Amino acid sequence: MQNILIIGAGLSSSSLIRYLLNNSDKYSWKIAVVDKDPELVKQKLGNHPNGIALSFNALNEEERAPEIQKADLVISMLPARFHVEIAKDCLKYKTHLITPSYISKEMKALDEEVKKEGLIFMNEIGVDPGIDHMSALKVIDEIKAKGGELTAFKSFCGGLVAPESDNNPWNYKFTWNPRNVVLAGQGGAAAFIEKGEYKYIPYNRLFSRLHRLKIDQFGDFVGYANRDSLSYRSLYQLDDIPTMFRGTLRRPGFCQAWDVFVELGMTDDSYEMLYTKDLSPRAFLNAFLPYHPIKNVETKFKEFLREDRMHLFDKFEWLGLFETEPKFSFDKASPAVVLQKILENKLSLDEGDKDMLVMVHEFEYQYKGKLLQLTSHMVSIGEDEVYTAMSNTVGYPVAICAKLILTKQLTKTGVLLPVFPEAYLPILKELEEFNITFEENEKELACDMPAI
Repeated sequence: MQNILIIGAGLSSSSLIRYLLNNSDKYSWKIAVVDKDPELVKQKLGNHPNGIALSFNALNEEERAPEIQKADLVISMLPARFHVEIAKDCLKYKTHLITPSYISKEMKALDEEVKKEGLIFMNEIGVDPGIDHMSALKVIDEIKAKGGELTAFKSFCGGLVAPESDNNPWNYKFTWNPRNVVLAGQGGAAAFIEKGEYKYIPYNRLFSRLHRLKIDQFGDFVGYANRDSLSYRSLYQLDDIPTMFRGTLRRPGFCQAWDVFVELGMTDDSYEMLYTKDLSPRAFLNAFLPYHPIKNVETKFKEFLREDRMHLFDKFEWLGLFETEPKFSFDKASPAVVLQKILENKLSLDEGDKDMLVMVHEFEYQYKGKLLQLTSHMVSIGEDEVYTAMSNTVGYPVAICAKLILTKQLTKTGVLLPVFPEAYLPILKELEEFNITFEENEKELACDMPAI
């Protein structure tokens, strides 16, 4: 038997655990899962004979070391900042490792040692990052192989609510960590390159500089820039490409309304407000509006919106921002934390809701004197509020990668990303069995460039 240790049984682990259990008899796997919530682990294992529910503090080196030592493969679903400590244990005990998170400098620094031990530490193998890399590189490599030259690459991804569960004026529900949504775009300007010109969008302008997209059968979307697009040129071996842009997708109207929160200062996480436990949503909003002896909160907020944004008023009223109850249970919280609580009360998935993961790639390339545009998109609808589209698109790539490692189909060693054919081809092919597929369309664009 081969032993797999999964650290973390949160939302994105559901489909991962299901896949490994369903294949455990075929491949002789034992799947041990640990989480701070032991009941959650038992629920997800469902009394499967090859599942083992563990109870220990995964952040304590002494407690986790014995389990890592007897594992053939560790899958860390912890927050990204904890992966390096897990990785050091895996190196010590000669255990393969998979994480779905962005690779860190500290993780990269382990590459030579990992290679020396003949181990595989695969990172960025979820959906974004993960499926975005694999699906993009598949097309890029195909274009290069036939002699095409890439002139532009734009990529967008968003976790959204499925159309059948879209029943609120924000056209949005949380399908991922709400805190990450509230803090999205902070920490520096979004940087990208367009037609050879470097562009930067500061946080205070991020949600007003939008790309508009349309997908047949799913309607309209808008995309705002991710913080870093430039590093992907080297990752995808497109160092000289004139246009490289990556963005996050939302439905039209969301970003314009979110920009109001940014302007008010409600997404700020850099300081603590006093006496937040005594605040209601109404008092919280009023704290960011000017004092006036007569005007009520609604009037002051409408004046802040201005006439050109007055159509957004109903969105904020629906959120309950003008209500005097409930009071918050925490004190000295940042504005971002308070806002997150308000949003969670109204924008969380309800029982029976389905989410939707949308990914769109746009490639432009020159080939035999023509300028061609190839668009590739994937839309995945969740099964329910447990096996969500987010859980499927994060969990299945991780699980398939685990199978490739344990069956020795993946042989490249070191601290890796899934940007080489040995990894991305079999994973993308198997994802099609779970209806995670890309539809491609190509057309010729007007071109006055010389033939290459």
